[in-house]
Amino acid sequence: MKSIKMLMMAALTIVSVSLFAQDLSKQNAKEPTQKSEQLKYSCPMKCEGDKTYVKPGKCPECGMNLKKVEKIAKSFACPMKCEGDKTYTKMGSCPKCGMNLKEKKEDHSGHNH
Repeated sequence: MKSIKMLMMAALTIVSVSLFAQDLSKQNAKEPTQKSEQLKYSCPMKCEGDKTYVKPGKCPECGMNLKKVEKIAKSFACPMKCEGDKTYTKMGSCPKCGMNLKEKKEDHSGHNH
């Protein structure tokens, strides 16, 4: 009878430890995405280039209030333009010609700066 109780206690301990370890591994897997999704702030005058900060405040160069950085979704397009201006959200190859899709940069040619 004592050996059955000991075996049951050992089995319960093993199950408890394995469940606890799985919970910790799930938490560790979530941490990097939470950190990367953190809000970032930068100077609207870009006097420090693309430098960002994790807290709002004032720019150390010009003293302006830092603004939230908007996330820009990347788009990809065929360099041969065989599908015109069609874009894709993921890298890959063009379904028509098979060339690797390239990241499409913002076009400022129509702006009057």
